[in-house]
Amino acid sequence: MLRTHHCNSLTTADAGKEVTLIGWVDTVRDLGGVRFVDLRDREGITQVVFHPDRGEVHEQAHRLKSESVIQVSGTVVKRSAETINPKLPTGGVEIVADKITVHNICQPLPFPMEDDKADKVSEDLRLEYRFLDLRRPRNLNLVKTRALASKAIRHALEEEGFLEVETPILFKSTPEGAREFLVPSRLNPGSFYALSQSPQQYKQMLMVAGVEKYYQLARCFRDEDLRADRQLEFTQVDLEMSFIEREDMYALIEKMLKRTWKEVLGIDIPTPFPRMSFQEAMDRYGVDKPDTRFAIEITDFTELFQQSQFKVFHTIANTPGSVVRAINAKGLADITQGELANLETIAKTLGAKGLAFIKAENGEWKSPILKFFSEEEKAALKEKLNIEDGDIVFFAAAPWTQACAILGRIRLEAGRLLQQRGKITIPADQFNFLWVIEFPLMLWDEDEKRFLSAHHPFTAPVKEDEPLLSSAPEKVRGQHYDIVLNGVELGGGSIRIHNPEMQKHIFENVLKIPADIVESRFGYMLKAFSFGAPPHGGIALGLDRLVAMLAGRASIRDIIAFPKTQKGQDLMAESPGQVTPRQLRDLRIEVLDPEEK
Repeated sequence: MLRTHHCNSLTTADAGKEVTLIGWVDTVRDLGGVRFVDLRDREGITQVVFHPDRGEVHEQAHRLKSESVIQVSGTVVKRSAETINPKLPTGGVEIVADKITVHNICQPLPFPMEDDKADKVSEDLRLEYRFLDLRRPRNLNLVKTRALASKAIRHALEEEGFLEVETPILFKSTPEGAREFLVPSRLNPGSFYALSQSPQQYKQMLMVAGVEKYYQLARCFRDEDLRADRQLEFTQVDLEMSFIEREDMYALIEKMLKRTWKEVLGIDIPTPFPRMSFQEAMDRYGVDKPDTRFAIEITDFTELFQQSQFKVFHTIANTPGSVVRAINAKGLADITQGELANLETIAKTLGAKGLAFIKAENGEWKSPILKFFSEEEKAALKEKLNIEDGDIVFFAAAPWTQACAILGRIRLEAGRLLQQRGKITIPADQFNFLWVIEFPLMLWDEDEKRFLSAHHPFTAPVKEDEPLLSSAPEKVRGQHYDIVLNGVELGGGSIRIHNPEMQKHIFENVLKIPADIVESRFGYMLKAFSFGAPPHGGIALGLDRLVAMLAGRASIRDIIAFPKTQKGQDLMAESPGQVTPRQLRDLRIEVLDPEEK
């Protein structure tokens, strides 16, 4: 290479060596005619000194600007005691330059490269110059973190006998799921591929093929609206195994994640992970991916309010399928009017008409609804919620699903407000892993007036619930499992259906998919299952989310090298873009005026 060492490797033990470094100019300083340059590469920084008596070398150093690329040769010398920089691994030495090659002088920068300053620049500008944004040491470290995590995952799975197998990205359209990216086929006019949303069907075919243990870091695509944890293209840690039960999957993933956290962060995470049923997670936390790092939990008061004089709660409490529930945000009675209004807005976006509350302050309770409560009801609230001075209680009275959503979201917001006030601690370096299990296999869709798969239609029912498939599908539990970390769903999977008759029954009689549609979309799977399909199961973990959690980043855009904006644009490469009329003609596609309805 053009260098003998990288910029983070030299120590006092190297004093006297002749070395060559190459990288970017981080900073330039002039002290009494002596020129100091901090030279930076991917690994770190070394100080280079240009003395006036070195003639042309010193003159060339005067041309240097930040982020220019230079190659320097010279001698390693120890720094004097008063000039040692203890913040750098190379802070005990410097290079006295006797040769310099300037490979590239950097143009004026569009934004400062220091992290604290660059973070204040608009994200659009940083994405337009993503090659500069990525060059910042912090962002390069995020790229390294992703690479380390991928390496640890690969090694963990390969040691367990998994084979890495690539599956096609060009698949066929299966519009039952998320919106797909369609790709016209030039060789088959009028026909379209779909970019694969996941390798689900292919990996099940690999099990039928006898691969037994498959994995890949799979690229997946969904044409959905973007947000902090969603991109149009993303990466899954995708795997499938034959001849297993759920316990085998739990043990494998725990071992894989334990190794990943150890190799990337040096942290030993305890195993086995706790487990919680879907029902318990919803009842206690209001979501199926609970953050268990803080203790606020939901309490049910449906039975208490069935005889209440408060008409709203009385009506809801006596409506089948509806509940009256509450949480106690201990210590949050000092909530401001603005913060309270924001919580009410959140509740309304989830279907509530308002947000009922009780404040406990200065030895008394305050609430617009308090006058409707009996002494018995107030006593029960005080006892079950442990209401003390300084607390505030929030209520939700609604159908079960809606009440869970409301209080689940209010719980998270209350936790955030309490942490801001220093009244609770939600440690960023605490990793609470959790298995959420026993999901319902089917959910009723009121719009379509039929059952839909809670996960996907290939999930096997719990064996003892199979007789309920025809009579009471809503009561059937699926062999489905989600891995959750600090309120984030890292991934999910299930034991699959491998019996063709069971799979066909699910498609046609439970999901009510017409037989001809079943044949066109899934006929090859049913055929494959009739040729000796083994029992099998799998899981897919979002690599982007997993790395974001390792790196302590809120947005997966931070750990993707070239992410899209919220409008699905790559501002650096100016993508998506226009195509030529000839390209459209070859594909037999006509583009309509976007202004036309």
